[in-house]
Amino acid sequence: MLVGVPKEIKNHEYRVGLLPSGVRELIHHGHAVVVEDNAGAQIGFDNDSYRKVGAEIVSTAEKVFERSDMIVKVKEPQAVERRMLNESQTLFTYLHLAPDLPQTKDLLDSGATCIAYETVTDARGRLPLLAPMSEVAGRMSVQAGAMCLEKSHGGSGILLGGVPGTHQGRVLILGGGVVGQNAAQMAIGLGANVTIIDKSLDVLRDIDVRFGNRVQTLYSTQDAIAEEAMAADLIIGAVLVPGASAPKLITRALVAQMKKGSVMVDVAIDQGGCFETSKPTTHDDPTYLVDDVVHYCVANMPGAVARTSAAALNNATLPFVLELADKGAEAAMRNNPHLLHGLNVYHGHITNAQVGEAHGMEFVEPEILLAA
Repeated sequence: MLVGVPKEIKNHEYRVGLLPSGVRELIHHGHAVVVEDNAGAQIGFDNDSYRKVGAEIVSTAEKVFERSDMIVKVKEPQAVERRMLNESQTLFTYLHLAPDLPQTKDLLDSGATCIAYETVTDARGRLPLLAPMSEVAGRMSVQAGAMCLEKSHGGSGILLGGVPGTHQGRVLILGGGVVGQNAAQMAIGLGANVTIIDKSLDVLRDIDVRFGNRVQTLYSTQDAIAEEAMAADLIIGAVLVPGASAPKLITRALVAQMKKGSVMVDVAIDQGGCFETSKPTTHDDPTYLVDDVVHYCVANMPGAVARTSAAALNNATLPFVLELADKGAEAAMRNNPHLLHGLNVYHGHITNAQVGEAHGMEFVEPEILLAA
């Protein structure tokens, strides 16, 4: 199989779909790899590092898409990239289709086989290709939030850990999954007062075992969210419903009642965000104010620490890339139900129930299409 790696073109996105080590593995398995010029250069992997392991460097993304059987990326394909896809190709990347109707329509029109990192599962029902970026984003959310609390960034001037004789900052984390627990780890490390709200008692018990009395856990109710949000200095939105749009847990009315200069970091923005006042931002212009509350809603947060993120992502995706290349997409998905869960669009059909529901479109069971 010929595998293509284009350069990412989303704002301030420096990650790359395959590192040279992954390319070496593919070539060892008998496949060929084409990489766009300088695809990994921004994070220390120049063209020569890819050539040394056997990749071919091509000058443009058009040449990558034109020749490849499978495209391996990081972020969802932008409009110009979607126009280059065709029905004979497999696209393997993050998609986040539920809040993105234009992308969904374009991928349906392309006829391509589109497998989303964020809905691939493992034997325990977890999301192994989302987890490494959730770890990064969770840790970064507190780092970004702490910066936004500084007066020069519009915040209230709170130091999360405080100093002797002052109050600690209060951090509220909505969602106790991978993002939430990694955010808690960072917030605790900074010395903040941390509360996690989740609707799963099992998750809250796990958090209690992991963090003990360093974290306050609360069951998710509208009253609990409202009370804690109005007292918080920093709120981390870490809610995930796999494949679906994120639920809106902080309303516009509640934002108006929050402390002026408090900060909201919406890690769920790729799935539409879990605050009613959220809208996607970029690393160029990451924040905005609503009722004097700072909102940080960067849709590719891990791109800011691209070398760490790319390495962590490649570690997780490489076994699936090899499986798709070795067996072909259809055979690989027939043999691996966890990979099949990643299939979102197949030859003009939506194959993920949450995506279909989000857009009011027909959903077809992927097993039926593959059997046909």
